[in-house]
Amino acid sequence: MKYKAPGKCPVCGEKLAITKLGCPKCSTAIEGDFQPCEFCRLPEEDLDFVKVFIKCRGNIKDVEKELGISYPTVRGKLDAVIRGLGFEVPVKDTVKENDAKAALRNEILDQLSKGEITPKEATEKIKNL
Repeated sequence: MKYKAPGKCPVCGEKLAITKLGCPKCSTAIEGDFQPCEFCRLPEEDLDFVKVFIKCRGNIKDVEKELGISYPTVRGKLDAVIRGLGFEVPVKDTVKENDAKAALRNEILDQLSKGEITPKEATEKIKNL
């Protein structure tokens, strides 16, 4: 079983550097300072969102339907990916982002009240907003 390489240091939270590559067939090893893919550093949840977003060709309505989430939630997730890739979200969108976080919180609480997720899952999701 192969695991996804961590993108952040578990001790200090800084971005990890790739310093060694190896060939699984012939055991050749190459050491140096390698730049990882920008998308490789994104959390799994953000990568899943990006896949759906691309599958839906960026159509937010289709993303809403596919994921069963609201427009503000889609925007919030998209903004999180944008920030995760190192870009800034325009200041005018910050108010919308706060609305999106509130919408996300409400959706999580709705899922909890419907019994779709456990209290532990709800707590974790809210922490990750």
